[in-house]
Amino acid sequence: MQNQLPTHPTKFHLAFPVDNLMAARAFYKELLGCREGRSSDQWVDFDFHGHQIVAHLVDRKEDTQITNPVDGKMIPVRHFGLIVPFAEWEGLASRLRDAGIDFLVDPYIRFNGEAGEQGTFFVKDPAGNAIEFKAFRNEDQLFAR
Repeated sequence: MQNQLPTHPTKFHLAFPVDNLMAARAFYKELLGCREGRSSDQWVDFDFHGHQIVAHLVDRKEDTQITNPVDGKMIPVRHFGLIVPFAEWEGLASRLRDAGIDFLVDPYIRFNGEAGEQGTFFVKDPAGNAIEFKAFRNEDQLFAR
């Protein structure tokens, strides 16, 4: 039996630790433009481009420093991300840079001129969670080899 794609748009849900809900709101809502959903004094839902991410308040952060080398850069193993249109990716990189956000991996183009050409960069939220933002020149090549 072959795996079949769903006939409806699917959404992902991701819960992640933060040590300050106000800082999480400032980063995800104010800087990234995510709409806030339900919340309590222990967690906040955000609309991450149609996907549900939930910042959960914790007393201590997990070790997020483990990395692997990719393209000569040290990439955080524990991360999540978003694929956006190329112009949006470029604008987001500029907005984050203008806001003084440090890049874990500066914006660059991978597989330049090859199948799967993509722009990528990594930042950390205020709690140290790594986030990757990608853009493909041709989104049909998302899984190109």
